[in-house]
Amino acid sequence: MGPTEHGTGRGGAVAPAHSQGEPGIARTRDGRELYYQRLAGPAGAESVPTVVFEGGLAAGRSYWAPVQAALADVAPTVVYDRSGLGRSPAAPAGVSRRLPALSDDLGDLLDHLGPAGPYVLVGHSWGGPLVRLAAAARPARVAGLVLVDPSDEACELLFRPAMRRAERVGQLATVALARLGLLGRAYRSLTAALPEDAAGDLRALRENPPGLAGLPVTVVSAGRVSPGMPKAVRERATVSHAYRARQSPHGRHVVLLEADHMVLTTSAAELAEEVRRSVVGL
Repeated sequence: MGPTEHGTGRGGAVAPAHSQGEPGIARTRDGRELYYQRLAGPAGAESVPTVVFEGGLAAGRSYWAPVQAALADVAPTVVYDRSGLGRSPAAPAGVSRRLPALSDDLGDLLDHLGPAGPYVLVGHSWGGPLVRLAAAARPARVAGLVLVDPSDEACELLFRPAMRRAERVGQLATVALARLGLLGRAYRSLTAALPEDAAGDLRALRENPPGLAGLPVTVVSAGRVSPGMPKAVRERATVSHAYRARQSPHGRHVVLLEADHMVLTTSAAELAEEVRRSVVGL
């Protein structure tokens, strides 16, 4: 078999050349390119929603690979890189990278994939409020949401001055770890300290929460602490997650006891089961 040929996967389906699926380019409303990959899923998958994954701060599509693989027999899946991450070119200077603009980019990706959907949107960490905004913009095409250890405006700790100080210390530590080649091992938490503009976006959500039109919402919390997310932060984040689930008439709150903040890599199989439940239960 040549390097560009495809093999045969489960159920006789043609296996893609890359484990995360066939590549594609979606254009945003202002002409930027977003790189994505799509796994077709099993035969007959046209009848189920497509699962679209949104990463956390500075996280590209690759982190979702284990969860995608675990869902290959249930639904089509799509991963992508936001502008400036992975294979998506950076946005030009002056183009907003605030939460509403990022949500618009996700909406443009969904338009490219198929304006009518339906989609199950899965957002990790900072991707949680992002997918909530995208769903609120066009709820008719969204079948459900899975928020994975999300940043949530109900968590007061995100707005405290101590978090700003922690962010500055974290930035210095990140540089030092990168120089020592230890960054990938140590940098696990993206939620504990948000930049001021990101915190401002969450304040805006608190003042004007996006309406989700009664969509099913599953909120997944990690059960373990991790660097940058000690016990006190972990507990308060989990409380905010339970609150977020209660805001939906079809809300569920799940705690994965063996996961840390990087749920998508530390408990991929368990997270995939929650996404599966969101898809097959529709």
